[in-house]
Amino acid sequence: MGVPLIEPLADAKRWRSVKSLGKDELDLGLNRCLAQIDANMSVFGNGQFPTPATTNGLYGVMGNDEWTNGFWTGQLWLAYELTGELRYRTLAETNVESFLERVEHRHELDHHDLGFLYIPSCVAAFKVCGSERGRRAAVLAADQLMTRWQARGRFFQAWGPMDSPDHYRFIIDCLLNVPLLYWASDATGDPTYAACARDHFMTTCAHIIRADGSAFHTFYMDPITGGPDHGATRQGYSDDSAWARGQAWGIDGISINIRHTGMKGYRDYARSMRNYYLNRLPEDSVCYWDLIFGDGSDQPRDSSAAAIAACGFAEMASQGASEEERAINEGALAITLRSLINNYTTDVPAPGAPILHHGVYSWHSGKGVDEGNIWGDYFFLEAIARKLITWNPYW
Repeated sequence: MGVPLIEPLADAKRWRSVKSLGKDELDLGLNRCLAQIDANMSVFGNGQFPTPATTNGLYGVMGNDEWTNGFWTGQLWLAYELTGELRYRTLAETNVESFLERVEHRHELDHHDLGFLYIPSCVAAFKVCGSERGRRAAVLAADQLMTRWQARGRFFQAWGPMDSPDHYRFIIDCLLNVPLLYWASDATGDPTYAACARDHFMTTCAHIIRADGSAFHTFYMDPITGGPDHGATRQGYSDDSAWARGQAWGIDGISINIRHTGMKGYRDYARSMRNYYLNRLPEDSVCYWDLIFGDGSDQPRDSSAAAIAACGFAEMASQGASEEERAINEGALAITLRSLINNYTTDVPAPGAPILHHGVYSWHSGKGVDEGNIWGDYFFLEAIARKLITWNPYW
């Protein structure tokens, strides 16, 4: 598959002429995040973590067993960077010990989500305060991710036995997992990690992104030849629709991979995915859970997808493209964050509640539909941090 078409923006002037986010708006968003994190620290401490999504508006309490646990620790590191308050760092460092124990025992790690787990927790610990325990855990996690490498097809297999033809596939989410490997090459001096990450990035762009700039959730490769077979979904509405969170993973993930590889020729992939996304937003600029839906559809929104996309817009704006491109990305970031702050957060924190409301975890399985989810909370705070401080990205 060649480079996708870049669909013209339906209203480019709108995105280029947005009023910049004021510090008062950003402070409002930050204060709501911190107030909710403070409330949740009374619930999730000493190796306890929030469930991936809320039920009836509240997270459950669980151990370090899910693919999502890194996002709670990531919130703590961001809160520490934004405030300097040691209580956030103290709990984050306690969680790092849990992540080290988890990877040393390879507990529930037979999948590709090592980046989601170990970047916002342990890579962050190393970057923020030089934690050697965080470094050790993150390198071990990178080694574990490398066990998912399919050399014939040049990709990281998402789940399932490595010799199973039915599982010979990757998903768009993994664009946010492979940055763990770029970091591992820098940390260890071994270029193998980064080489595989780069190849996975190229394989993803070649096959999972459609010609119109939308994306499949998952792509199956031929287990005999290693070549492309077909795209499908397990999360989107249908195989040929555009799952909103997958589209957001692409916008952010492609841009992050460009930063690590220097492969500026891939910017058109990010632009194509961005324009497709922006052209299908509802009136308040927070997407429905699949981009096939719009206002009047009576479908749930996915605020978490909007938060991920916001980080992608910020990443794109930071990469030195044209002034017009920078203005579009800054405008998209401002509109998205403004709507999330004003319409999807609350100034009444409660223990166990989310920061961002009205997200979707898995529509088909009925999990976390019109609920908060922990990655949405994390990426919302990350997007705010990107505007308030000079932030050294964890990813």
